[in-house]
Amino acid sequence: MGFIYFILIGAVAGWGAGKIMEGGGFGLLMNIILGIIGGVVGGWVFSLLGISSDGGLIGSLVTALVGAVLVLFVARLIKK
Repeated sequence: MGFIYFILIGAVAGWGAGKIMEGGGFGLLMNIILGIIGGVVGGWVFSLLGISSDGGLIGSLVTALVGAVLVLFVARLIKK
């Protein structure tokens, strides 16, 4: 069940990052990948800032969403 939870959080975070960054997302698979990478990046950034989530659904989603937005921002900078 944990793996499915991880994939769903990644998909929602990737989709949300696409909407926030006005890109509309990249399709389901790329949204999942972006969200998973974003979760790792968001966790790393939050730990550097001394912020920790409670590990629940909302905390995990916010962490992954913030990380996915950062990953998308950097990817767009590199693409240009």
